[in-house]
Amino acid sequence: MPGSSIGKCFRVSTFGESHGPAIGCVIDGCPPGLALAEADIQGDLDRRRPGQSRHTTQRQETDQVEILSGVFEGYTTGTPIGLLIRNTDQRSQDYGKIRDTFRPGHADYTYLQKYGRRDYRGGGRSSARETATRVAAGAVARKFLRERLGVEITAWLAQMGPVRARSFEHGEIGRNPFFCPDAAAAEEMAAFLDALRKEGDSIGARVDARVQGMPVGLGEPVFDRLEADIAKAMMSINAVKAVAVGDGFGVVEQRGSEHGDVLTPQGFASNHAGGVLGGISSGQDLTLSVAVKPTSSIRIPRQSIDLHGEPVEVVTTGRHDPCVGIRAVPIVEAMLALVIMDHWLRQRAQNGDVHPPLLPIPASR
Repeated sequence: MPGSSIGKCFRVSTFGESHGPAIGCVIDGCPPGLALAEADIQGDLDRRRPGQSRHTTQRQETDQVEILSGVFEGYTTGTPIGLLIRNTDQRSQDYGKIRDTFRPGHADYTYLQKYGRRDYRGGGRSSARETATRVAAGAVARKFLRERLGVEITAWLAQMGPVRARSFEHGEIGRNPFFCPDAAAAEEMAAFLDALRKEGDSIGARVDARVQGMPVGLGEPVFDRLEADIAKAMMSINAVKAVAVGDGFGVVEQRGSEHGDVLTPQGFASNHAGGVLGGISSGQDLTLSVAVKPTSSIRIPRQSIDLHGEPVEVVTTGRHDPCVGIRAVPIVEAMLALVIMDHWLRQRAQNGDVHPPLLPIPASR
């Protein structure tokens, strides 16, 4: 399917469907000499894996990754890296009732209109199941960025419906099933989802992210600006409906005297721009927020139409996340890693011998 690849120098192509035998990806352009084993990838996949708490879909996939190519004697060879994740817990019969109808909010209608046919078993390629391959590829990019450049990528659930994180403790992100940096807010989220699940409904969420240790100079004017490619990568994630870099929509009420990040010999005085100026990274922390819509598969009856255009009532059964924003956290991290890795390789290729007359100033004072 066209549109199944991302990146130019670090290019990832994904394949497979939600209820097919397997999903996977091919990474082309990974530099040689990176120590890489399946264990380096599995940790990130385990964070995205379904069925780890009562708050996510109970589909029981182990998401065990297999490295098929591109690694020899424990190191990348510079040739394409093939990664495979087998599907082991499909329940295609759960979708038999909707094979001739369209679920509101899903891609059922648009896929059929575009291709003349659709895979109704969990949505096929439109399923969030596909994102496991992105997380696998992102783990490779994250390892390179961390070990070679000191880049650290962190995302967290900042808001679920009306419940917001009111404090930030980095260590708390990995201690609760919501990837929330506020322990008290995580408890509120659990109670909120328990009540929502009984109603058969779903809820949206906001995921925030920060990239520390960003190199200066990543991004290609004019159409491949760093934040433009990041926005495209984020919007390619299932259910994402909005992306904001830096202060995002907050800039609407700011004045130029407030928004412009003052430069001093000691560093930038602020970071309203989110670490990107003119589409090029400034070396400051890259910051962004992503809005995730409510899960479209819910038990509450809704009106729709069937293949004949006749009105029907749709009730979606099966195993679904009441809030897809939870498992979007490691996916956001992965997509950030893929974009940053690609742009670092592009910068090295074109401007590797450039020596700016000014040394980079610190990220902040």
